[in-house]
Amino acid sequence: MNRALRILVAAAVFFGGVVSLLAAENAQLARGTAITDPDLLSELDQHDALTISRLLWPERTANFPLTTDLMFSWLSQLKEIPPAIDAEIDRYVARQRAAYPTETIGVGEGFDVQLFDRANLKSRDTRFVLAGIVNRMDRAYLSEDSCGEIRLIYRLARFETKPDGGRTATRLPMTLNLVMKARDARQTDGNGKPITCAEVARRWLGNGAWQGLIGSSSYPYDAMLDRIETNIQISVAAKSALHDFRSDYLLKVFKYDAASKTFEESTLENQIDRDRILADNDLRRDFRDWLLAPDHLRDFDRGTVLIPEKFLAKAAVVPTPAGLDASALQPEFGMMQGEGNGEGQGEPVFTDSDVVGALKQAAARGDMQNVRSVAGFQRRLNDVTCAGCHQTRGIGGFHFPGVDWLADKPSNSTIVPASPHFLGDQVRRRDILTAIAAGERPDFSRGFASRPQTRGSNELAGTEYQDGWGAHCSLENAGSGSADRSFTSWSCAKGLTCQAAAASRRIGMCFIKTR
Repeated sequence: MNRALRILVAAAVFFGGVVSLLAAENAQLARGTAITDPDLLSELDQHDALTISRLLWPERTANFPLTTDLMFSWLSQLKEIPPAIDAEIDRYVARQRAAYPTETIGVGEGFDVQLFDRANLKSRDTRFVLAGIVNRMDRAYLSEDSCGEIRLIYRLARFETKPDGGRTATRLPMTLNLVMKARDARQTDGNGKPITCAEVARRWLGNGAWQGLIGSSSYPYDAMLDRIETNIQISVAAKSALHDFRSDYLLKVFKYDAASKTFEESTLENQIDRDRILADNDLRRDFRDWLLAPDHLRDFDRGTVLIPEKFLAKAAVVPTPAGLDASALQPEFGMMQGEGNGEGQGEPVFTDSDVVGALKQAAARGDMQNVRSVAGFQRRLNDVTCAGCHQTRGIGGFHFPGVDWLADKPSNSTIVPASPHFLGDQVRRRDILTAIAAGERPDFSRGFASRPQTRGSNELAGTEYQDGWGAHCSLENAGSGSADRSFTSWSCAKGLTCQAAAASRRIGMCFIKTR
């Protein structure tokens, strides 16, 4: 293993273990599962070993410039990323002009729709700064050999020189996630013994010294690279006679190919290509039959389903803000019966009878934990997708923008590292880490994106993440009608009641009772 990667793994594991010592509520929730402390991230960002260019080009000199123009032009592994993003933005502009021909669209002020400035990806004044490190060993069900993932999250920033010689830094609306395997099966400790998933988890939880995790010097430097995920606020549009205020976010994924040593454009995990499926009768039928098959439906219920690539898209545009009942799958076509499938729009993929019949059989087998109704099926169908997840309890279109440690005086809007969805899920992730560290088989299931799975812990009780002020809840629980079985646990803490907060039929928010 090269020196840069050794330092990366050591820093991620070691600091992940001590993050619980940081005196902040968010850090407490993320203890052992994420690094969110701004001072620590600032320190780690200044360490050359944690820059993207050093991780992907360990042979370069330490004083090599870190600007994005050199990163994308000099690092051959990244050569496919800028043109793929350019092509998606060009397609987006064409769609917007067709949908709203009277609106102007372009970069900078003066346009009705203001676009992300792609020049920022070719500038010597911008670079990606470290915004967070996140442990995702809760995803080990996808590959037990790799023990899940470690994500290094970088935020694009522009640096400018002031007249007095000082420098200012401005964060730009783009994140780049370098997703790495938590370990490689060939990795060994200093004594030549294989590193186990339990050992990796124990390091993150802070049990023991971290030096032994490093591995042998013969370990290939790129063996832990998995993919790059990008998220760009592609446009911002003010409220007009045509639409409400909105900002759109472009999601892309680039999978690492060890043979070519490049990150190649790939499908997004579980991002259902709705339009392509609805336009193809055979594909529509195949997708319905595949998802409703007993084993797949059980994984779908638990949130661990992995949909085959032939049903998936290579990009997603996520509009925000989204209502509490928003679905990233249904702007012009519906995947389910009753989702705007008007004349000429084609048949839905799933009818109510399809879903009811499949759920009834699954319930008889004892397979279902979360999805117990047609509405629950629809909500899960949305939140297993990248786009649907980013629409749910996000900060705009991001789940991890990171604290703005670049700012001299951070504002209230820049001191929250992550979304309510991210923070609410940390208890579940830590529970899985603890099980792995103990050598036990974890329960990898998760609840809906709107409501965290508590796993018997009271840590989230009374908070906005579970049942406190601002938490998502079931409106039917508050009414006289029978509650939907998929959401019966979505209640509010004592003194609060579930109230409609948007144009939603089922989901509200917990607020103080009014007489």
